[in-house]
Amino acid sequence: MIRKIVKIDEEKCTGCGLCASACHENAIVMENGKAHLLRDDFCDGFGDCLPACPAGAITIEERESAAYSPEAVEMRKQILAAQNEGGAGHMAHAHAGGCPGSAMHTFNRNESSESYDNHTVPSELMQWPVQIKLLPTQAPFFENANLLIAADCTAYAYAAFHRDFIKNHITLIGCPKLDEGDYTEKLTQIISNNSIKSITIVRMEVPCCGGLERAATEALKVSGKFLPWRVVVISRNGEILA
Repeated sequence: MIRKIVKIDEEKCTGCGLCASACHENAIVMENGKAHLLRDDFCDGFGDCLPACPAGAITIEERESAAYSPEAVEMRKQILAAQNEGGAGHMAHAHAGGCPGSAMHTFNRNESSESYDNHTVPSELMQWPVQIKLLPTQAPFFENANLLIAADCTAYAYAAFHRDFIKNHITLIGCPKLDEGDYTEKLTQIISNNSIKSITIVRMEVPCCGGLERAATEALKVSGKFLPWRVVVISRNGEILA
């Protein structure tokens, strides 16, 4: 039948997952950092996901598709509920089909065998502020600096973040899902206006963190500079994945 249905522009999609959370029918899923319409008959065409998308990647089009099936949607909800119930105690999703980065996790950890004997663990932070939105585009501490561009959750997930990443680096942090706007222009100015030596990008494994990586790599490309750079991916369990 010919009817109205959502259309997702993957080029514009930033992988934030807000559309999936807004879809009451669980018709949208996140795969490889992009939003996808799972099945035509899951989508009612009302477009509740449209205002949730900050990138304007979703529109309503009129095309031939399977009819909306409330029965199929209800069956999927029951399946997802059963899966979530089975994984309770290890992982629970705040909203089935939503952004993986919003899913709640509980980690069972044994009491740390390492004792600091009441000694303070020293901070390795070399400058302030650290928020990308607050940092100037040119500052003395940027000269000959090794930049650390990190998603703010990474410092909480990875226990030795100061020792392994902040040490000897100028730190820039942000959250592409919660912060307004795009970091690309600001990061481009920082890289272009200063003598940067290297760039380390640290992000979480969740798809919405891809926005930070894309902004940093695009800024490096636009700056026209050839600098050593790397991307480190941290799992929600605090392990380095890549």
